[in-house]
Amino acid sequence: MASVLVIDDDEMVRTMLLRTLARGGYEAIGACDGVDGLARFRQAPCDLVITDIFMPNKEGLATIMELRRCFPDIRIVAISGGGARASLDVLPVAEALGACRTIRKPFTPQEVLAVVREVLGDPG
Repeated sequence: MASVLVIDDDEMVRTMLLRTLARGGYEAIGACDGVDGLARFRQAPCDLVITDIFMPNKEGLATIMELRRCFPDIRIVAISGGGARASLDVLPVAEALGACRTIRKPFTPQEVLAVVREVLGDPG
């Protein structure tokens, strides 16, 4: 069973993603920001990291850069709706920094599972 770390400061989004992944047959753990996410990843490396971009303490772009630097082979999916900066599209920047794929909020559980399966090479 593949494992996925979900990093998102919005508890509702994080919970929805964790439930979606569990229903899809993945072992999923959550983290509330990049600091927490990196600590959890170091403690128990996962097959995939899904990270939000705009978060307190350590935002997603910095988290992606640190993951890439320390764990070059990790697969990363970045998610964002822009938050308070909705006019700012940072998802292309996330891909340039090392995200394998991006998902724009709002998204459906089916979209998330399709991207996760694609990135992990899991036929579902």
